[in-house]
Order: sequence, then structure tokens, then C-alpha cells
Amino acid sequence: MTFMGDFTYESRPGRVVFRPGAALTATPGEVEHLGLRRALVVCGSRGEAVARAVAEALGDSCAGLHAEARMHVPVEDADRAEAVARAAGADGVVAVGGGSSIGLGKAIALRTGLPLIAVPSTYAGSEMTPVWGLTEGGAKRTGRDPRVQPRSVVYDPELTLSLPVPLTVASGINALAHAVEALYAPDTSPLIALMAEDGVRAMTEALPLLAVDPADLEARSRALYGAWLCGACLGATTMGLHHKLCHVLGGTFGLPHAETHTVVLPYALAYNAPAAPDASTALSRALVADDPPGALWDLAGRLGAPRSLAELGLKETDLAQAAVQVAGQPYANPRPVTADGVREVLQAAYEGRRP
Repeated sequence: MTFMGDFTYESRPGRVVFRPGAALTATPGEVEHLGLRRALVVCGSRGEAVARAVAEALGDSCAGLHAEARMHVPVEDADRAEAVARAAGADGVVAVGGGSSIGLGKAIALRTGLPLIAVPSTYAGSEMTPVWGLTEGGAKRTGRDPRVQPRSVVYDPELTLSLPVPLTVASGINALAHAVEALYAPDTSPLIALMAEDGVRAMTEALPLLAVDPADLEARSRALYGAWLCGACLGATTMGLHHKLCHVLGGTFGLPHAETHTVVLPYALAYNAPAAPDASTALSRALVADDPPGALWDLAGRLGAPRSLAELGLKETDLAQAAVQVAGQPYANPRPVTADGVREVLQAAYEGRRP
């Protein structure tokens, strides 16, 4: 890779604890480390049993359990969670679960300034970023604010053992998208490039093993390590076309978050690859493939993941509206984004043909 001699890198504060069993053994210590006495535990319905165990492990330091996190964080859910936190007299938040749970924890932190601890159970990566998102009126708004950056992140590979294979695959490829876009971001750096490449390598080595044996704790650990690196890349750089496409498809059309990332990634990369040769070279090394977009599409197919927007329920008549929304919002991207270009990407992703 060509050395980048002109860059800025900002290190973000935060602690990471990574070990099997850490959800129950390390989270109370992180609460104590931050000086919290009344931490509200938040989660979604799918992960309520684990979150309840974490709440019990906190003992008297737990202010309650709020199990109402949903995908894309509807603003009314954020309103309700904020009210619960204030009524409980919470002085901190512990978010247990996937991106939806951590997203709800971030919404509380954004509105109240309470410190956030993240205990992720998927590979979403939100725990490593200052990025928040809220959905209102059929549109998803996102932003960056240091208040939502988790102060501590507890990575416990054992929490991911219960992830069904389809969600494991979709969540893992979602993580890959963070690293891919970080490689060609305008604010990338040599350190981010190293993290992104190793994150892609770790995740793509782990996912095929987990598709065969979901209980392989070593592979789970490697996947979670990859997700950490990919999430850190997301938190330190500006995302481009891929993430804007997914935010519109999720926020406006209600498509599932991780699965949408899985479908869109090869097509967004194919669009940007001609304008990002260094990123393509790094991905070729990590994937051991000369054609990164095709390799990612092939990987999804081998792992049984969805490969078309049609499979996710998008209507072909929605493509034009989505293209206009994506192209109408300026953002950084290595290749100029036009309505026609976006429409071509969406059409290919809708049909699911190999990029």
C-alpha cells in the first residue's frame, strides 16, 4: 500500500475489556470504575435473558431493566427510554445486546449526558463509535456526538454463541462494511488502514467456520475481535455511499439493518473501487482475492446470506425514490454520487446479480 504521508488521527477515549464470561464478571467492575451507583440496563426483547443476568450481577448498582429496544431506534422509543431513565434516577446506562440496544442506550446518553457502558452481543460495531441514529416520520437521522461514545465496552465472545447462523453472517458482513468504507474515507490514516485490513481478514476467516460450527468459541472470539477493529474504524472515519444507502433503505423502507448491509456492500464497493485503488489493494490482501466486490458477493452466497434487496422485501418501484434520497444528501465518497449512479447500484442490488 502507498504510504499516506498526509493524515490526521484522533484517538477516542474509552476502555475495552475482552474475554469469555466478561458480561457477568467484568461489567460490575466497569460500573464501579465509572463511579456509577444506579445504572439502567437497556436491551431488546431477544436479549432480555442475558440483560437480566447482567442486571442481577450489578446488584444494588442496577436501577432497573428496560427491554424495549427496537431496530433503527424510533424516536418514540427514545422518548420512553429517556423518561424511564429519569424516573429511575439513573446515573448511567448499560446497553446489552446488538446495535438496536446500543442505539437506544446512545439515545438516552445523547439526551441526558449519562455515561454509557456497552455489552455487545453481535458484530454491529456501534459500541466503538460516537454515531447515533433516530428514526422519525419514515426517515433516519444520524449524527456524531462524544456524549454517546461508550465509556467502557465489555466484549464477551460467549454472548455471541447464541446468535443464529443467519444473524451471525449478516452481522459479520455488516461489520465488514465499516472497514471497507474506512479504507477509502477522506479521514483515513495508516493506523485505520491496518485495523481495517486486519478486521476484514479476521471476520472473513471466522464466518465460514461459524457457519459450520456456531459453537466454536475460538472462531466466535476471532469474529468479535474483527468486529471490534471494524467498529473502531467506523468510529474514527467518515462513512460514504454504502452507509448512506443502508440508512435510507432501513429508515425509509424498513429493511432489516444487518441484512441490508450484507446485500448492498458488494455493489457499493464495486461502484467506488475504480476511485479507491489503495483500498482495493488492501481488500485483495485481506480477502485473498483479485476481485473484492465479487469475493464479498461469493462469500455471502456460500454462507447462505441474502444477496438481493428483493429478498428483503423492497419493491422495484421504491428504487427511484431511494436513489433520489441518497443522491440528494451530500456526503464524502471517493467517487461522485449521482442519482443515475445510485439508481444503477440499487438496481443491481435489487436483482442480486454478481457485481
